[in-house]
Amino acid sequence: MSSKNGLRSLAFGVAACAALAFSGQAKAEEPAFLALSGGAYDVNDSFTAGEFRAEYRFAEKHKLWVFTPFIGVMGTTDSAVYGYAGIGMDIFFGRRVVLTPNFAVGAYHDGDGKDLGHAVEFRSGLELAYRFDNRSRLGIAVHHISNASLGDSNPGTESVVLTYAIPTDMLLGR
Repeated sequence: MSSKNGLRSLAFGVAACAALAFSGQAKAEEPAFLALSGGAYDVNDSFTAGEFRAEYRFAEKHKLWVFTPFIGVMGTTDSAVYGYAGIGMDIFFGRRVVLTPNFAVGAYHDGDGKDLGHAVEFRSGLELAYRFDNRSRLGIAVHHISNASLGDSNPGTESVVLTYAIPTDMLLGR
């Protein structure tokens, strides 16, 4: 494992520990969300492209211990596609600011974009969001995707996206 990947793993571990420490501070009955994102894919390398995502984040009642499951699909302007499923944990700082460390695993196809070395890819990241009165959220997310050395090469990639998460009950008029 490279020192760069080691630092990322350490940072994610620290965030996960902080999440466990603060998870009981503000327990909100959060609804399911449809999260839509757009931003830059592969921001640290020469294959930079536009990135778009759609994620379904399950409601509080479907939590797995303190973790919220989600499923999603990501596509880039270079025709790369990544379908994934994972877990996240909301850490509330007051009622407005939400930090969400998250982890996912999925299937990746590089299209005309960056070859990540394997079809199975893992994603880890953080999202920092502002929570509105109607519980929708606007935030920025940073993610790292890599194959954890499952393939002969493991170049990895980073993305930065702006995310708007809207409660699904608002979409359904409830």
